[in-house]
Amino acid sequence: MKGSFFRSMTWLHTWVGLLVCWLLYLIFFAGTISFFRDEVSLWNQPSIHNIEQQTDRIGAQKQQIISGVEYLNTQAPNVPNWRITLPEERVPYLTYGYAKPKEPEQRRASFENTRLDPNNMQPLAPFTDTRGGNFFYRLHFDLHYIDVKTARWIVCFASLFMLIALISGIVIHKRIFKDMFVFRANKGSRSWLDVHNLSSVFALPFHLMITYTGIITLIFMIFPYPAQTVYENGIRGFFNDVSPSSPVTESLQGTAPLVPINTVLDQVYTKWPEADITRVIINNPNKAAATIMVLVSPGKTLRDQSPRLIFSGASGELVAQTDDELTGSKALYESLNSMHTGRLAEPLLRVLYFLGGIAGCIMIATGCIMWAKRLRERMKKNTQPSWGLKLVEGLNLGTLMGLPLATSAFFLANRLLSKQVAERSDKEILAFFLTWLCVFIIAFVKRDKLQWCVMAAINSIACFSVPLVNALTTEGNIISYLRNEQWALFMFDSLFLAIGLLFLLQTEKLRTALQAKKPTPINTQEQKV
Repeated sequence: MKGSFFRSMTWLHTWVGLLVCWLLYLIFFAGTISFFRDEVSLWNQPSIHNIEQQTDRIGAQKQQIISGVEYLNTQAPNVPNWRITLPEERVPYLTYGYAKPKEPEQRRASFENTRLDPNNMQPLAPFTDTRGGNFFYRLHFDLHYIDVKTARWIVCFASLFMLIALISGIVIHKRIFKDMFVFRANKGSRSWLDVHNLSSVFALPFHLMITYTGIITLIFMIFPYPAQTVYENGIRGFFNDVSPSSPVTESLQGTAPLVPINTVLDQVYTKWPEADITRVIINNPNKAAATIMVLVSPGKTLRDQSPRLIFSGASGELVAQTDDELTGSKALYESLNSMHTGRLAEPLLRVLYFLGGIAGCIMIATGCIMWAKRLRERMKKNTQPSWGLKLVEGLNLGTLMGLPLATSAFFLANRLLSKQVAERSDKEILAFFLTWLCVFIIAFVKRDKLQWCVMAAINSIACFSVPLVNALTTEGNIISYLRNEQWALFMFDSLFLAIGLLFLLQTEKLRTALQAKKPTPINTQEQKV
């Protein structure tokens, strides 16, 4: 009975993991980059590299908001929405934006943004049209070219499979703690299993947390029924309860002058004297239905939604706010969401999140490689590989080598594409997917060790090219970043150099293995004797 249960768990772990491992690798890969999406967006925008952090960022917020309201009231008094986005520790610039009229086919209005250096309140040079880190953030749960709702269902099921694979993996590990310290090199599939175990066990709490909380972030799409039962407006009512955004003032008609913004800010600072305001959103400005929403950073609290106060734009009266003390269920939901996104994380914790994500990528990669290796080792000589084995090997090469190369292509496109190119951000993303597609085509034509060696060499060149092209096309480089203590930019370039070095080492190892397999030529003189 015990043996039968163990075999069942092993079968479950193998097949549940294998069926979605390449999709999970994409999710983990893009999600890991997303922990530093603000830093990625910073690197993608050379025009803001030299903005210095404000010495008194929070103290300057009140005047920045007042100036923003005056500017927007002058530039666009009759638009449906104004937004003032204040500088943060990881986002150094100030933004004043207003909504442009929606086109018939548009789902949401686009914004006209003016970005300023908060130290001197001077407008910045026009931004490069790029998605930056937000591309990877959306990719890890929206899968880009797929319909959003369909993509999230796919990601939900993949995450559920991941959770099952993790739990079954714990069950079948008879020596889970011993495996943390075991690695046998040059032992074929045994070596891959050791790396799989090491990456799994060392980061196991992170893997369980990030997978479970990932499912929780989309839980109301899978199980909408509790919210639909409790709230009259269903899911919309639930989210409006957690983070109110639609107070009753929307039903008012006519025009009315906007209340002085000082009236609102005084109430905010009375309630939260140390408030770190992140954004001010003014809907329907200069109308009776106007609302002023003030969002405050949750800081280090386990809270995903920003605490907010909503005021009537006509009277300055407080009309809605988030709960100061969350109920047990709301607190649980908010804390699980914040744990998944890592928005509360300080730099060191964010690095640990990143390392946990890398461990997850290694765990998934070694799992799918190990399956193919074992099948290869069990094959008899002169036996043709099955169609399934060819498919798995092609997916392995295309995914594991294609995604890093596509990421390098994305950043190289950011530096090499002209700023005048139409729909430039889409061209960067197109470079990412076209590069990935090319690797897949190569993988399904040929996928032996030589192709792995070639792709490792190409990845190495691409990774080294990113900081080099950056130095040639912008005013900064890895040395100037170090000298000027621009740590986010320095770490970005350093990471690409380190990954390039790893790919170079892999290339050399694969090249050595290929040479060792070549048959030794027979000496012609010995043949004559």
